[in-house]
Amino acid sequence: MRIRISLARQMLELLDDTGRPLAAYAVSTAARGAGEQRGSYQTPRGRHLIRAKIGAGLPANTVFVGRRPTGEIWTPELGAQQPERDWILSRILWLSGCEPGRNRLGGCDSMRRYIYIHGTADEHLLGQPASHGCIRMANADVIDLFERVPAYTPVEIVDDLADDAPAMPDGNVA
Repeated sequence: MRIRISLARQMLELLDDTGRPLAAYAVSTAARGAGEQRGSYQTPRGRHLIRAKIGAGLPANTVFVGRRPTGEIWTPELGAQQPERDWILSRILWLSGCEPGRNRLGGCDSMRRYIYIHGTADEHLLGQPASHGCIRMANADVIDLFERVPAYTPVEIVDDLADDAPAMPDGNVA
């Protein structure tokens, strides 16, 4: 199983080992576009893997800060009290880059940049770039994806999902 994320289409596809689509979800990637450098607030491209899964069994709309649940459950009222807050909700799939010099190690390390796939309070912005670098999903969708994929699932973030886009290599990545 693997995940492919299209920045151009703002779409996440879950694929089986043969490349057959199992599910597709609308996402929101970085408002500032694609980029790998720390501090850029851009979504990193290339091969990644899910290094950690955080939030199993917690209620939908659980609020996370520093990858820890705060005990809060997001509501529109809570959101209105803190409108500038970048809400990380429901589940976190923490990504680690697999390409040294591109998205792993040094000033471009996706894991050290805290790049996640996570739920969002801004579900109305899905399908358009709006995040601070992470991949945002509808809360029900991120919970569904979380339940389907194990840790270390390969993730590829590409500029486009053209039919002729190269598939991710099968096998383990480290």
